[in-house]
Parts: sequence; C-alpha cells; structure tokens
Amino acid sequence: MIDRIENKILSNLIFVEDYMRKVLPFIKDVYFDNASEKTIFQEILEFINQYDGLPSKSVLTIEVENRKDLSEDMFKECVTIINSFNDEKVDQTWLVDSTEKWCKERAVYLALMESVKIADGKDEKQNRDAIPSILSEALSVSFDDHIGHDYFADAQSRYEFYHLKEDKIKFDLDMFNKITKGGLPRKTLNIALAGTGVGKSLFMCHQAASCLMEGKNVLYITLEMAEERIAERIDANLFNVDIKSIIELPKPMYDTKVEKITKKTHGQLIIKEYPTAAAHAGHFRALLNELHLKKSFTPDIIFIDYLNICSSSRYKGTIVNSYTFVKAIAEELRGLAVESNLPIVSATQTTRSGFGSTDVDITDTSESFGLPATADFMFALISTEELEGLNQIMVKQLKNRYNDPTMFKRFVVGIDRAKMKLYNVEDSAQKNIVDSGQGDAEVSEKPTRSFAGFKV
Repeated sequence: MIDRIENKILSNLIFVEDYMRKVLPFIKDVYFDNASEKTIFQEILEFINQYDGLPSKSVLTIEVENRKDLSEDMFKECVTIINSFNDEKVDQTWLVDSTEKWCKERAVYLALMESVKIADGKDEKQNRDAIPSILSEALSVSFDDHIGHDYFADAQSRYEFYHLKEDKIKFDLDMFNKITKGGLPRKTLNIALAGTGVGKSLFMCHQAASCLMEGKNVLYITLEMAEERIAERIDANLFNVDIKSIIELPKPMYDTKVEKITKKTHGQLIIKEYPTAAAHAGHFRALLNELHLKKSFTPDIIFIDYLNICSSSRYKGTIVNSYTFVKAIAEELRGLAVESNLPIVSATQTTRSGFGSTDVDITDTSESFGLPATADFMFALISTEELEGLNQIMVKQLKNRYNDPTMFKRFVVGIDRAKMKLYNVEDSAQKNIVDSGQGDAEVSEKPTRSFAGFKV
C-alpha cells in the first residue's frame, strides 16, 4: 500500500505546499477506489479549505477519529495509512506528472462506468446523448499551470500580444474582410441569419470552397442536406459551372476539373452528414477525434449547416423552452470552437416577423435571443426582387466583436445562385445603401434604389 501512487499523493498533500496548491483543484474524492484513502483525502481537503494550511498527521488522525461514519476496522486502516506518510523528498516534476496521469486515468475509468450505466438505462437523470460529453470531459482532464494574468509582471508579454499578428481565416469577399479586420479569428462562433432560400447554405458552401482553395482544412457538417448535395454545390462553385449542368459533364471532363482543383490546394475538405436534430457538440467533438486518428485530419475551420437543427448535449428539446435549448446549442458550439482552437461558422433562421420584414434586426433571430448574446459575429442576409435583379444580396451587421459594427453596417455582395458563388461588387454599389454607416463613403440623401419588400 505504501508504494501506491495514491499514498504518494496523500502524503505530499500534507508535506509539500507547492505540490498541494498545484494539484489539489484537480483531484476528486471519487478518484480514490479505496474507502479509507477517500476518507483521508476528504479530511485533508476540508482542513485546507477551512484553515488554508497543511494538516499534520496527528490532526488528520483526530479528524478521522471524530467521524461517525467509520467502522472500527476502517478507522484502524485510516490510521495505518496516515502513519505511513513521510516527508521523503520526491522529484516534484515527476510527482505532478504522475498525479495528472492518475487523475486522467481515474476520470476516464469512472466516465466509462457511468456511460455503461446510462447505456443500460440504469441512470434516470441522463440519456445516451450525454455519453460523448461525459467521455470528452474525462479525456480533457489536465493540470493548467496558468493561474492568471499578472497586470504588472506580464506587461511586456501583453505589449507583444497587442502587436502579434492574429492568425485568421480570410474571406475572399473584401467587405467581410474589412468588417472583421482581416477574417475570422480562432475560438469564435459566427452566425449568418436568413430565411429559407435566401442563401445561408450558399454562403457557407461558398466560404468553405474559398477556405479550401486557400489551403485550409475544412470540415462541413450538414444536418439538412445529404453529403453529396453539399459536395455538388461546392463542385458548382469551384468548377464555375451551373449546378444543373454538373450532371451533364462527361466523366473525363469531371475528372479533369477535380484534378485541377487538387493541384491548386493542399487543403482538404470533409463533409459529414448527421440526421436532423440528432447530433450535438459532443458528436462533433467525437468526429474530430476520429478524423484525427483515422485520417490525420485536423480542420482549420468548421461549418455547421445549421445551428437550429442541432441538438444539445445538456437538454432535450421537448423538456425545455426554445430559448434555453437554442442558447445551450450556441454555448456548446462556441465551447467546441474554443476547445478546438478554430472558428465555427453556422446559420440560423429568422422569425416569422423577420422573414417578411423590410429590415432585419437582432430580435428577428429565430427562437432565441440567447443566440446573438453568445455569438462573436452575426449578420443577416437580405434579398429583394430588385437586388435579385442586380445579382446582389445585402449583408447587415447585427453583432461584431472584431470591429466597430456601425462601420459598413450594411453592404452588398454579388451572388450567382446558379454557380453557388458570391463575389465582390464595384465600390459604387455600396454608395446607394441607406443608413449604411459607410464612414467617409458618400451616401445620397435619396436612395436610387427601393428596398421595399425585403426577403430574409
């Protein structure tokens, strides 16, 4: 028993304060499978929390003796273990690493046991959808040495941070790069708001194609259309052909186009389909792990088409209100973005009032105002008959953590629905947009175009 890692951990918790401060926040009493060791840990933890100091062996013995829930045999075993503690010097780097390994192994074991219980229907509080999150949480157990930013001591590193060029995923659309200061930062959730048929999927397919041609690894998750249909849209975009004409391409021509695209980029594109409302962030996290293991594929950006038809790892849609449900989905996706160190792009539907509105606002977000509160960047896609006639679609900023959202509040981009493409328009096209907040751009007092009858 003396040579067990559990004994080393408990012994050093009462003899080495630096070790205690570093590891104690990560150790749980359930990690100890020996009841006596668990009891001793509980008393150590309670003493430290109450007195902010290390208990002695004699103090631990007294506290254990005062417990009313121990049998005589268990009390004797606790005393034997406590008496075995000593202040023998142990390499602290090794001990911290060994403690971290032990914590992770115990967390994974307990998560597996809990998952089996859930899978067997023996847990009344959780269903099987919770299993991926439980396992993922266990696998993520690690000791974080960072305890916060010291304002004065870290001033130099802070200055370097200010002047560090942030790694961003660029758009191939100039206006989007302007309003995001060069693209989408990592660890962010970015949302397009639009009605059915306006262009949510088109926007994401176009941007996925653009990122691929920039040499980025792209993961496209679809919960609405089949994998082949998404690939067909991206084919139309990259081939620069009418989507309806793809089926008419002879096999040699099709192969030649795919080969040319392959030679132009070192990026990869993976499209994964899930049934509507059947997948959540836990499934996506498991997919990332599987792609890494089986294909050595790590995405630079993830597209999720679309947010409202995801599920939540925390709630069932039938037992909570839509606000709580959609907000939970958004929080889980943003958590995945932070954990995976990449941007996530998704979309949401407008409300019924937003669909027929002449102007879209953040309140027109379908089902949940909690969604815009969670997102880092959110914009509406707006269409009218007149804009369609000009092969344009309007973009309106709704929320922007990357830049001043009042600058270029509204703007237009070109759209080719047949080829599933977006493109830059002439600067003059932006000058006729009313209340656009274009800064120094000249805005006419009377618009030359009518924007009545918006479709969003």
